[in-house]
Amino acid sequence: MAILQQILFILAAGTAIGLFSKKISLIRRNILLGKDEDYTDQPGRRWKNLALLAFGQKKMFRNPLVAVMHFVIYAGFIIINLEVLEIILDGILGTHRLFYGVAGSLYLFLINGFECLALGVLIACIIFLCRRNVLKLRRFISHDLDGWPRSDANYILLTEIVLMTLFLTMNAADTLLQSRGYGHYGAHLTGDFALSGGLHPLLNGLSSSSLVVVERTCWWLHILGILAFLNYLPYSKHLHILLAFPNAWYARLTPEGQLKNMPAVRQEVLYMMQPETAPPALTDGSTPPPPPRFGAKDIFDLSWRNLLDAYSCTECGRCSASCPANLTGKLLSPRKIMMATRDRVEEVARNIDANGKFTDDGKTLLNYISVEELRACTTCNACVEECPVSISPLEIIIEMRRALIMEDSNAPQEWNALFGNVENNFAPWKFSPDDRDKWATDLSQ
Repeated sequence: MAILQQILFILAAGTAIGLFSKKISLIRRNILLGKDEDYTDQPGRRWKNLALLAFGQKKMFRNPLVAVMHFVIYAGFIIINLEVLEIILDGILGTHRLFYGVAGSLYLFLINGFECLALGVLIACIIFLCRRNVLKLRRFISHDLDGWPRSDANYILLTEIVLMTLFLTMNAADTLLQSRGYGHYGAHLTGDFALSGGLHPLLNGLSSSSLVVVERTCWWLHILGILAFLNYLPYSKHLHILLAFPNAWYARLTPEGQLKNMPAVRQEVLYMMQPETAPPALTDGSTPPPPPRFGAKDIFDLSWRNLLDAYSCTECGRCSASCPANLTGKLLSPRKIMMATRDRVEEVARNIDANGKFTDDGKTLLNYISVEELRACTTCNACVEECPVSISPLEIIIEMRRALIMEDSNAPQEWNALFGNVENNFAPWKFSPDDRDKWATDLSQ
């Protein structure tokens, strides 16, 4: 029977890890569909960002109470994995509480710590469920989250609650069997654990054989739940649990609010202002090739860093809650920009999987993000400032607006008048350069 359990566990774990690895490799491929850009400079600042933004969750602590609860869930996810490692090794080797023989008296201290974290995770998840579904904070009831995104968040919180309950119940049944000296459980007298020991009165009426069923059922459901959760992550907004770390490392180090200029645009303006700098015709009499596309029409025109942002989005809505356009009733929602970009990447990925390479499907990002949304942005940078994992919806908006204006000549009439003034008068106002300083002619008299 023990050998059969080992075989079943190894098959389940191997399948889960294989499927997860395959999906992660596909996500990596999808991210690299974007244009190449270098984000490896200043490693010192990048290590600092990794420590403060990813591990320390610095931006979350603008709201200390929520930050502490989120940090408890985060710490629980990271630290309780040590206990998961023991479960995995027990499953592979057919042992029971393998680390007890290694850690000795330290083992009791560690498991007690894990149980305290498990209780903290359980309480925090219940509170977060209430915030989403009872208090209904504005950013959680936005239409951005209609359908699957809203359910996704609830599923994750419920899963965490179930996993922590299974963990505590498993420990309670285990220590009760130890105290009875039943079977191999009696060989590991760890003593009662801090929190699960409180569940003994609920289980004491069960026979030892029934307790074994409870302990084994909780053990299997706990580890299978974790393996299922692992494979759910790549399809969920909670992929940020993993991608927050590379996202922090590859953070933008330019000053906040600084927009990326296009060298091709600057060069074209130089040719207009100084025609003598324009390249001569090629030897065959043809003209030089036109500059690359201005801005972004589809995901291939965005940076791979923008696509990493899309997959790292936590859908927390802090960006939209701070967006002045959104707050005044405009259609723009920075969160929806990131979700729509990710949806388009996934659609392109399915196209590639079906055809071996991308086949034009007649769609662009504008099928997901409307012109009205793009024009509503004030480029104030509030969304970037508020994002806990340093995502920049603004970069995608700017690149798409560039394509609208410079590729499609799609701009409001007011903007076209401004562009015409800049082109003809070198300023936004409708005054010739010769007349612009006439207002000052009498100041010297």
